[in-house]
Amino acid sequence: MPTRISDASPVAARLRARQSLLTRLLVRDLRGLRRLIDPERLQDSVPLWMTAVRALVDQYGAASASVASESYSRERDASGVRGVFDPHPSDPLPDEQVDKSLRWAVADLWQTDSEVPLDLRVGQAQVRAEAAVQKLVADQGRATMRKAVARDREAVAYARAAALGACSFCKLMATRGAVYKSARTAGRDADERFTGDASVVKFHDNCHCAIIPVFRGQQFELSPHAAEWDRLYREYAQGHSGDQLRRFRRALAEHDSNPLPSSS
Repeated sequence: MPTRISDASPVAARLRARQSLLTRLLVRDLRGLRRLIDPERLQDSVPLWMTAVRALVDQYGAASASVASESYSRERDASGVRGVFDPHPSDPLPDEQVDKSLRWAVADLWQTDSEVPLDLRVGQAQVRAEAAVQKLVADQGRATMRKAVARDREAVAYARAAALGACSFCKLMATRGAVYKSARTAGRDADERFTGDASVVKFHDNCHCAIIPVFRGQQFELSPHAAEWDRLYREYAQGHSGDQLRRFRRALAEHDSNPLPSSS
């Protein structure tokens, strides 16, 4: 008889909890680096800050990948599938990728015609940097999971586990269940803005979705809250080509017991 696993299983909750702890520690350390940005010496201080943040991303990214690797091995062993498999942690991100996100975060600091005081813009840059860096770190854990599923012959697919307060897009992707292993199985046309070579779905800044591997002999089923999201989609959005996400967002706002974040 197949064993059951869902997006609300203990393994999913444990993985999210460990990644959430990493995020809190990451943000704490990132805020400690803010003092490196001197508003009077942006040309010199911002590159120094970027170097320090890059090292932080390397450190926490490696931890995120290690957590994901350990979680994958634990779940694989628990599933009872045959053979030995090494879900080695994903490689560190290229410096260019990290720098691109950081340059985006601090872009407004160089606006000479801005009516916003520079000190306030530094604070805004910090907020953007926290969001971008959180994604960079979490993505290394998700990449570890995703690549392991792609290489492991005993892995059937993976599911996306969204937090209760996740945005409408993440909730919609979570309702699809264990279909993620390739662009073909996931449905590349689900939303072209969230597809690409790096993954069959994309993850945004401040996204806390987890990847749940599903192995042979396991039967994936939606959690009660994800099943409710699926019902809302089918009732209010399905069949409205080009307008599904907007309709789904409205249905969540009106009927979902778990509130959407203000950014959705």
